[in-house]
Amino acid sequence: MSERVLVTGGAGFIGSHTVDRLLEQGADVRVLDSLHRQVHPSGEAPPHLDPAAQLVVGDVRDLETVRAAVRGVDRVIHYAAETSVGQSMYQSDKHIDVNVRGTAILFRALREEGVAADRVVISSSRAVYGEGACRCARCGIVHPGPRSLQDLEAGVWSHRCPTCSQPLEPVPTPEDAPMLHGSVYGMTKAFQEQVGRAAAHQLDIPLVVLRYFNVYGPRQSLDNPYTGLVMTFALRLLGGKPLVLYEQGTPVRDFVHVHDVVAASVRALMGDAPTECTLNVGVGVGVRLTELAQELGHAFDRDVDLEPANRFRRGDIHAAIADLSRSRAAIGYEPRVTLDEGLRTIVPELESASASDRSEAVEHELRRHGVLRG
Repeated sequence: MSERVLVTGGAGFIGSHTVDRLLEQGADVRVLDSLHRQVHPSGEAPPHLDPAAQLVVGDVRDLETVRAAVRGVDRVIHYAAETSVGQSMYQSDKHIDVNVRGTAILFRALREEGVAADRVVISSSRAVYGEGACRCARCGIVHPGPRSLQDLEAGVWSHRCPTCSQPLEPVPTPEDAPMLHGSVYGMTKAFQEQVGRAAAHQLDIPLVVLRYFNVYGPRQSLDNPYTGLVMTFALRLLGGKPLVLYEQGTPVRDFVHVHDVVAASVRALMGDAPTECTLNVGVGVGVRLTELAQELGHAFDRDVDLEPANRFRRGDIHAAIADLSRSRAAIGYEPRVTLDEGLRTIVPELESASASDRSEAVEHELRRHGVLRG
């Protein structure tokens, strides 16, 4: 008998790819998704969601809906969330409600339905760390906290050592790094992890927490203007607009392709990963925004017009790179998709799509709420 797996948020970007992989492995898949209008403007299931999966349309905050969704399942992977760092800074109540209360309701539903799940996987985020780990040539590894508004307004983007004031170099961040999140989104994901661990321990349900870094790839919503940097840059490139580089293009990110994320997620969910563990999912390589912009130009075979700017967003970090040592040991995770290969996977979808760039409208909204500065 095949295992029945619930994928919350399964109609979305990472969720739908996960559904595909689980179906390929013979699982009986049920999806719970609210079909959020910001991601799914039509309010209908997207064409990429495999009809072989049973779709339950509903909100993860609605107990009766979630009780029906968990009934009879063997495993759960929990993607449903509000995911915008920028929006979380002025819609904190919504992000807390969905990310934290939604997770609590999921575990309450498991308890009330008497579901002794074989495993639950929670999709968390590198945002829980805030700034990633850094190295000082004199003092060693440093975990800097959020940057000050005074420094950002002065154009001081990167951190200096709090002990000796020497420049810091970004290095991979391990899972035991302190949580010094500077955004409401990061705070909600950290609290979500804590709620999940406490509830799973009480219910004796094996739990794995996965901290995704910057995920990109096909099916990332073109209708959601907060969908992510790769899609924002790509849509501006296709529209013949300059790529605006916040903080003069100096920020560093770990861009991981959705196919690698799904491989790690399904291994954690269906394999024999240690329980009560937390694992990074990234590539382990830092990429500056200027480099990302140039690589996108190569992928789409277009000239890139770069516009370095002193703009910055409150709550953003300067650098974060995943330390994959624990993920490799626990689930044999090894990223396979290079940045060049990964960016080329989005080219057919974008070149055939009718989506337009709405980044300027997003900037206007973020500036109106005091999140975008400079």
